[in-house]
Amino acid sequence: MSAREIGIIMNGVSGRMGYRQHLVRSILAIRDEGGIELGDGSRVTVRPLLVGRSEAKLAELAERHGIEDFTTDLDAALADPRWEIYADFLVTKARASALRKAIAAAKTIYTEKPTAESVEEALELARLAAAARVKTGVVHDKLYLPGLQKLKRLIDSGFFGRILSVRGEFGYWVFEGDWQPAQRPSWNYRAEDGGGIIVDMFPHWNYVLENLFGAVRTVYAQAAVHIQDRWDERGEHYTATAEDAAYGVFELEGGVVAQINSSWTVRVDRDELVEFQVDGTHGSAVVGLFGAKIQHRNATPKPVWNPDLEDAHDYDADWAGVPTNDVFVNGFRQQWEEFLTSYVLGTPYEFDLLAGARGVLLAEAGLRSSREGRKIALDPLALD
Repeated sequence: MSAREIGIIMNGVSGRMGYRQHLVRSILAIRDEGGIELGDGSRVTVRPLLVGRSEAKLAELAERHGIEDFTTDLDAALADPRWEIYADFLVTKARASALRKAIAAAKTIYTEKPTAESVEEALELARLAAAARVKTGVVHDKLYLPGLQKLKRLIDSGFFGRILSVRGEFGYWVFEGDWQPAQRPSWNYRAEDGGGIIVDMFPHWNYVLENLFGAVRTVYAQAAVHIQDRWDERGEHYTATAEDAAYGVFELEGGVVAQINSSWTVRVDRDELVEFQVDGTHGSAVVGLFGAKIQHRNATPKPVWNPDLEDAHDYDADWAGVPTNDVFVNGFRQQWEEFLTSYVLGTPYEFDLLAGARGVLLAEAGLRSSREGRKIALDPLALD
């Protein structure tokens, strides 16, 4: 059967996420395994073009991974018809201008989030792409985590009955950078550089909540700069201006209430770096990146509060593990394969720039809620 090669401009692959997840574990993995097989037996193969500011870094990456094409000239790459898709993994501040160029060049777009620094700009990009009939995709990687795929299966089976609430805990301790190097880049802690955990994580929580439980209707958030003194990659001291923790309460369409804590200043005492507990009338589940455990109402213990007696009941033993029953591939790769298949077949793709704009809307509303100390309602976004 025939094979079709798709050229992909990959802008920002020298960064941690762009390199590890999008280049190595997604596009190169697809390339090295001979592409994607479609339903009719034909295959889609990929050819990456690395784009960045440092020619030396690009050359080193290209040699390391057997990649023929790299350039520091984004405009020339966008003008070349060999490259059909523009993929963006830049820092947030640089993304919108690059996406505008890609739209003007009529390239299909696949991008990280947040898609812009403001909801107005994010919505403008979605409208420009729609007017130009440009297909777009936005990374929704956490939906593809094995744990959340198990959760989706539980929801679809009706396991929970009526879902009442969702509680999420995400985060870990990011070192300040003085006596141990920080494991996140310093710009994450500078608001003037587009940093902050709300901008980083609320777009994730938006697509997780709306695709599993219901669209977000209101948000109340409290942001905090818990650690002001930090040290950058050169060991120089700077004052953090962006929040390193956020505590959010979200009201969802259908009445579900979600509470999610996001923090880079928390020491982990849970099985995984992110965990969600979902409680329903018929059962509950706790899921993480990989694991999932459940408790049906028939197996729910009957605790009695008594502060005068030590409770010897082993509550952990009341939970049962959810079997995997599937082979889960890297979530970034899985979404790349779905997007490429949708592109080749010309089918609709729901995780587009409008979906990305909804994530920016929630982040913006969360920051506003923290500033004003009140609950903020989210108005639905539309292209027209």
